Amino acid sequence: MSGNHHDEGHTVAGWTGCAVAVVGTSVAGVGMCLGSAAGIWLGLGVVGLGVLVTWRLHLAGWGKPPGIRPVAERGMWVRDRGARAGHPVCVGCRLAGRGRSVSTTTGVAVSAQGMQGAQGVLRTDAGSGSSPSGAASSESVV
Repeated sequence: MSGNHHDEGHTVAGWTGCAVAVVGTSVAGVGMCLGSAAGIWLGLGVVGLGVLVTWRLHLAGWGKPPGIRPVAERGMWVRDRGARAGHPVCVGCRLAGRGRSVSTTTGVAVSAQGMQGAQGVLRTDAGSGSSPSGAASSESVV
């Protein structure tokens, strides 16, 4: 089990964003208790600022990509050297235009249940050997 250690969120970006979001929700809560629309909107603005601060710190290398990390890179104060190029599965990096994976040969994902193409999911009907129109194909578009 020790080989499957995930340390997502234990980063400078994660803790800073969490702290800013806690301050924002506290301000919004006080605004709600006082009946102040300005306080609520100010708190929500601080929460939005927390999202932007977290994103910026992640792009600067103070966040980590999702998944398992080597033991030497698990510390909170270890900066991610691969952040400049971006992480292929990271939504934040993709929004910043980083981490685009190298184009695949076909762009089609294959799974055990069927093939997913750009126009829909194709599934194989193992029970029937032919389609209702009499064709020999056993694939149907869902």
